[in-house]
Amino acid sequence: MELYETEEQQVEALQKWWKENGTASLTGIGIGIVCILGWNYWLDYKKDQTSKASAMYDQLLKNVSGDKKDDIQTVANQIKTEFKSTEYATYSVLLQAKSKVDQGDLAGAKELLQTLSNQSNNELSQLAKLRLVRLYLATGEFEKGLQLINDVDPKKTAGFSDNYDELVGDLYVALDRTDEARSSYEKAKHNGLQSPLLQFKIDDLTAPEKLESIK
Repeated sequence: MELYETEEQQVEALQKWWKENGTASLTGIGIGIVCILGWNYWLDYKKDQTSKASAMYDQLLKNVSGDKKDDIQTVANQIKTEFKSTEYATYSVLLQAKSKVDQGDLAGAKELLQTLSNQSNNELSQLAKLRLVRLYLATGEFEKGLQLINDVDPKKTAGFSDNYDELVGDLYVALDRTDEARSSYEKAKHNGLQSPLLQFKIDDLTAPEKLESIK
């Protein structure tokens, strides 16, 4: 009898608990299932988007290889519009900017690179800044190039500092500030940039001093 009462008490306790918590439990289970299904759907969606963006990016590369300028701009814009959350959208901007440079549309290329330089992806942002500085150098906007480099956060330039230093040297050469140019080139070399062209630049600026010492 004692066992029966114990079991009966257990059943009553379970019924009481279910009455008080059953709805909340079902709701919690339902929310959990919805979350799992939603997460799986999101993963499948992201995978599908990445796959489609990849295929379109491959087409963009073929257009670049075939020098199909109009198609390059069309496909690049489509990738940016339809797959803006993927890395392919960012990479397509770099190709689009290069195409505009090849077409002589330097203003258009600058606009694209300026936008890209503000992206959250630090590596691509720094790459865009470097290309933008080279465009400033090509169009005679030397001070503007120096200002852009000066505004770059040194903490974010890891892996790019030597490239920046070389570009600073190029800009100083263009401004006929040879001492500062030489210092920048030496700094680039010290930071690990190994290039025959860099050494040639250093030697070219050092040559007059050598000739003077011989005299």
